[in-house]
Amino acid sequence: MVNDQMVNKTATPFQMPMFREWVPKRIQPWIYIAQVICIQFSCGVYLGAMEAVRGTTALQLEDLLMLLYAGLAGMAVWFPMLFRMKFRFTNQQLLITSAVVIAVCNFITMRTTNMAILLPVCFLAGVAKIQGTFECMSNIQLWMTPQRDFGIFFPILHIILLTAITGSAWLAAVVAFHLSWQMMHVLTIGTMAFVVLVQLLLCQPWCPMPQRMPLKGIDISTGLLISLLMLMISYILVYGDRLMWFFSPTLRWVLALSLILLAFIMYRLKTVEQPYISLEIFKYKNVLAILFVTAVAELLLGAEHTLEEIYWTEVRGLEEHTKGALCLWSLPGVYVGVLITLYWLGHARWKVWKLFAIGFGCILVYSMWMYFYLDVNVPIEQYRLGLAFRGCAYAILAVSLMWSLHESVHDLQHFFMALFIFNVIHMYLAGASGYGLYTTLFKHFMADNLARYGDYLTLTSTSLPFREGLGLGLSSLSLSVMSVTLKQIFGQIIWVSGFMTFAFLLLDIPRVRTGIEKVPYWPVYGIKLLSRLR
Repeated sequence: MVNDQMVNKTATPFQMPMFREWVPKRIQPWIYIAQVICIQFSCGVYLGAMEAVRGTTALQLEDLLMLLYAGLAGMAVWFPMLFRMKFRFTNQQLLITSAVVIAVCNFITMRTTNMAILLPVCFLAGVAKIQGTFECMSNIQLWMTPQRDFGIFFPILHIILLTAITGSAWLAAVVAFHLSWQMMHVLTIGTMAFVVLVQLLLCQPWCPMPQRMPLKGIDISTGLLISLLMLMISYILVYGDRLMWFFSPTLRWVLALSLILLAFIMYRLKTVEQPYISLEIFKYKNVLAILFVTAVAELLLGAEHTLEEIYWTEVRGLEEHTKGALCLWSLPGVYVGVLITLYWLGHARWKVWKLFAIGFGCILVYSMWMYFYLDVNVPIEQYRLGLAFRGCAYAILAVSLMWSLHESVHDLQHFFMALFIFNVIHMYLAGASGYGLYTTLFKHFMADNLARYGDYLTLTSTSLPFREGLGLGLSSLSLSVMSVTLKQIFGQIIWVSGFMTFAFLLLDIPRVRTGIEKVPYWPVYGIKLLSRLR
């Protein structure tokens, strides 16, 4: 006991040696938090300004989504490189380079509409964004949790990440409404200039490794091939509904090339001595189950990007800044979800099964809220609580799934490779798949409902369209059918989220979690019961 107290007294306090000596130590971590917020608010294409971009350029919604997913692909594919870059370059080099790349990418995206230029530019912006975020957060991790407790670190990290995701969309919408969508890019360039000035004036070059780790031996060619495969998959998922899926020769060719590229990538991962992604990751316990749960959760939460957008824009006719202000109500739910996970994983250290059930239960409440309140006569303020439940679900599932992955993959190098696969599903693949799935379901149910309500369009009917005006009637019918269609899709989400909630509640029962008894055939059970009665 005395030895422990002596160790605690002589323990080295938290330090940030990259700062110059005259910078007060109390504000040093907060300076890095300000930098990471600036970096997280950056993007190649801003979700909240998409309508403004579509109105002033020839880019379609699918083009902008493709650029958005290109940025997410850049963020996901760079995870295996994060520590190698940190141990090779100084913090000043990494942060200045990230800020300059983001600033240059934002300048290019507001000056051109050429997709061949915008795709690699948004990809590089995603790479720079995740590198800058990692460099900032890794330097203040011990300040947040001196014991490196990821049950504390991951919830705090997601406060910044999820606030930036929602806040950047709202800020881009407000700036586009009052000024122009280009001004959001100008604002980002200004914040990146702030990051560069902080590094030049307040910081000095510092690297945690005295002997720099070389970049030799990295299978960067496979990483580039994986990036190309991700962009090809996103092309199929984003443009699928617009091009009638595989009735299009273009999508058939892209699918064939994707399968060939996938086979070649798998061959390289098995034969290269130090592959970009080690297949040993999938041998860790629970990794496949975690990835499956992540995919299901992201598909369910994909309703936020597709179904809500259809409802707010097509049915209710809301402007972008109004939608952004309304979606800000998800942030209180995010903070409640983060506090729940912080207490659950960091303080109480309970098992994660029931936490998964709470997350999917919040999705269930959100989808039921939207299902019952989906009506043009309902004030938009009524949706605030439902959006808060959606934010709570996203925070709980994102934090708990990442924490579960860290608990399953203990090796540091393999963990960052596993984070790559996790984020491919979490940020990228499931979101693009959700867009393709929901747009296809919406088109199918919409056509079916229009056929069912086709009696309004017959000349022998004296129904609403012909009594109150053909144009007004058709408009009213279209809005009603859209509302019914959205209700149908939210109904499917209710069933799936309810099943996942019930399943994880069952898994929390010790008997079910440790092993399920095989149920005998009913005749055998009847014979045993009859013998007991005798």
